[in-house]
Amino acid sequence: MKKEDFYFELPEDLIAQYPLENREESRLLVLNKETGEINHKVFKEIIEYLEEGDCLVLNNTRVIPARIFGQRVDTGSSIEFLLLKRVEGDIWETLVKPGKKAKIGSEIIFGDGELKAKVLDILEGGTRVIEFYYDGIFQEILDRLGEMPLPPYITAKLEDKERYQTVYSKEEGSAAAPTAGLHFTKELIQEISKKGVKIAYVTLHVGLGTFRPVKSDNIEDHIMHSEYFEISEDAVELINSSKKNGKKVIAVGTTSVRTLESSVNEEGKLIPKSGWTDIFIYPGYEYKVIDRLITNFHLPESTLIMLVSALAGKENTMNAYEVAVKEKYRFFSFGDAMFII
Repeated sequence: MKKEDFYFELPEDLIAQYPLENREESRLLVLNKETGEINHKVFKEIIEYLEEGDCLVLNNTRVIPARIFGQRVDTGSSIEFLLLKRVEGDIWETLVKPGKKAKIGSEIIFGDGELKAKVLDILEGGTRVIEFYYDGIFQEILDRLGEMPLPPYITAKLEDKERYQTVYSKEEGSAAAPTAGLHFTKELIQEISKKGVKIAYVTLHVGLGTFRPVKSDNIEDHIMHSEYFEISEDAVELINSSKKNGKKVIAVGTTSVRTLESSVNEEGKLIPKSGWTDIFIYPGYEYKVIDRLITNFHLPESTLIMLVSALAGKENTMNAYEVAVKEKYRFFSFGDAMFII
């Protein structure tokens, strides 16, 4: 299967620069994966498609202010770091701009010196492994010095950092938000729960590897970066009981999908698990856990549109995207949503 099979023309003015004032007022394109039928709704109307006993799976990761600016100790030259993932302790894998200023052994100082770092290694692809040094609590220092790592296609300034967090975010560690969850309000989640829908929380810390372009012409040659995930015994119990009772498992976002599909044993049963996943889902993949998916509209030729196509079918997916462009849906992180039923 070729990368170009997942290309579509996207006018730049459809890339959402700001979140809507009311999260649940986003538009919702509902796609029937069996028939290809499309309906247009408002996001809060999603409750109409959820039934008692179904299980809604949410990724409760929280974005850290992972973009920090510093100076090299020896030259004073400016340098920017984007924290991608914690390797262990105070050692992180990072993106660095400009990379030529971050040679192995380089020392960097941030703020008034309350945070320091040293480059330990350069990995394939140019990311750096760095170790931080500080007194106090790392997260508090990062909150003071760091900025929210908005995707490069969002050029407008975000006034309220919490708008790039889901209302149920809890476990800190992401370099990007699980954006399908940005449409939920606490009130909507309460309404869904009152209807008898089970709510299961999983964690996958989103790395920028998820958004990196597919460079191989044959998509099978693409290698995903790994991301850390956790799924608890309680979450597994909720999800498995819904499946056992013939009810639907609805994943909110591609990160929830990747967590669930990475947590299946050899017998095809969902189990509690934690670790790193580099699962790459594209057409031909047989889903083992999820039945339905709530997701945003993704970049052309991205691994995310391929994952969606694996569930809805490539033809249905690409047609839905064509309709979304024609109907002027808002795309990407702060954009509208799609529900595959």
